[in-house]
Amino acid sequence: MINSLAELEQVRRECKKMVTRRAGLSAGAAVIPIPGLDIGTDVSLLMALLPAINEKFGLSPTQIEQLHPNRKKYTLVAITGIGSRLIGSTVTRELVKMVLKRVGVRVATKSVARYVPIIGQAAAAGLSFSAMKVLGNAHIEDCYEVLKQVLETQPVEKADFITRVNTRVAGPGSNRQ
Repeated sequence: MINSLAELEQVRRECKKMVTRRAGLSAGAAVIPIPGLDIGTDVSLLMALLPAINEKFGLSPTQIEQLHPNRKKYTLVAITGIGSRLIGSTVTRELVKMVLKRVGVRVATKSVARYVPIIGQAAAAGLSFSAMKVLGNAHIEDCYEVLKQVLETQPVEKADFITRVNTRVAGPGSNRQ
């Protein structure tokens, strides 16, 4: 469980490195002129990448289910506020295909471009790399924002709890702090 902004930043950096590695694999597959190989590779990479990012941030469905009820509530509210269907849910092929449609022009362009010898293959690799980076980094930023909101909300809750405990111990109207 991530409990500080420093930990959150570290996870963000690790995930960005993971996205860059997977984007490189996507670019490599885009160079090979076999119909459907690039899209199949992208779907497979995203099916593994998106849950791995969720896991790193502590936002997989299982991890969210195990959270303290208050933190779970704040987390679910933050996820809803971000509007991501990828955080805290099981990543399916249909969900990945929906995400790929976001970068549909790039995917279609790389599929056509890779049949043009050398220049087309290089363009397809570049488009594939950038599409994977855009999708992966957008998911990282969504996860980051969810946890940042939760972390910013949690200290207020702790301070409020301490105030309530002090009030109960001292009794109402007491000057004890």
